[in-house]
Amino acid sequence: MQALSHTIRQKKKRAHRVARIRGQIEALARALDGKAECGDVLRLTASARGAMDGLMAEVLERHIRDHAFRGARATSDGRAAEDLVDIIHSYLK
Repeated sequence: MQALSHTIRQKKKRAHRVARIRGQIEALARALDGKAECGDVLRLTASARGAMDGLMAEVLERHIRDHAFRGARATSDGRAAEDLVDIIHSYLK
């Protein structure tokens, strides 16, 4: 199995990001247990989803740039990778 160099390089940054996501999920669980207002639950859910989507986009982008298009870069200007990254960013918004 190939090492995930993009996660190793950014380990500390991603660990902090995951800790923030964990806090958001715990806040959502507390809101549901405490019978919070629907609007509050929706806001907490949207925040957690946005944080997860952001993390996914970042890791996926690094994967595309570092692994998926390594061979394509050697033979082209790398535009294929940029186009795919743009599409994925649009999808996740």
